[in-house]
Amino acid sequence: MSSKAPIGVFDSGLGGISVLHTIHQLMPTEELIYVGDSKYNPYGTKTKEEITQRCVSICDYFMEKGCKAVVIACNTATSACVPYLREKYPFDIIGMEPALKVACSFGNHQKISVWATPFTLQEEKFANLMKRFENEHIIDKVPCPKLVELVENDELDNIDLVRDTLHTYIQKDQANTFDSVVLGCTHFVFFKKELRDLLPLSVHIVDGNLGTAYHLQDILKQKDLLNETGQGSIRMENTCPEKIGLARKLLRKMEEIS
Repeated sequence: MSSKAPIGVFDSGLGGISVLHTIHQLMPTEELIYVGDSKYNPYGTKTKEEITQRCVSICDYFMEKGCKAVVIACNTATSACVPYLREKYPFDIIGMEPALKVACSFGNHQKISVWATPFTLQEEKFANLMKRFENEHIIDKVPCPKLVELVENDELDNIDLVRDTLHTYIQKDQANTFDSVVLGCTHFVFFKKELRDLLPLSVHIVDGNLGTAYHLQDILKQKDLLNETGQGSIRMENTCPEKIGLARKLLRKMEEIS
């Protein structure tokens, strides 16, 4: 495998662009191919079998493109089938899970609110993650499907709608009384600035994007696959080609957020 080979990054739609941006910032010389599966979005309301079928289709495509590694920039897809995908494909597959460990590291007896899709919160993978920490910390699960819709429907500039939706979830679980809010869906990272304005400064807002990017970098280093001399590029693809313009807009928005 050549270090010049591309890295595949995919998501159920456009949320994974937040991860794509972080990877590009950390490793700007890498060739990145992003596939958004907007035609079949959202994954969070689908069965495990349906999600697995979509992930296999996308990973088959990355095989054709000769990718050296693949990042599942989607907590829901990771929950559904990452072990199966790792057995099926020869390249390394980096998945994502809510950054609960990070939130728990801020101190003893933390109160933590985990915002994610309904699928992620009900899956065994997250249940096992919670078991590691729930005896010492208070962990509240909050499904937030409407936040995914706001990103996918290009509603981020509708500030009143965004804030009303965030207020609904904050009031639902009294997030302002928690020590941390964990953003357990890559779509939710687009709301960090608004959340920071709505929550007390004492509340940590945590996501797993940077940890995922570092994990990818470490794996590539171990296998001598880092592309350290390339120009770097981002290639945007989507199962709904009309979404590519929005994808590029969201990538620019991440530049503003970061």
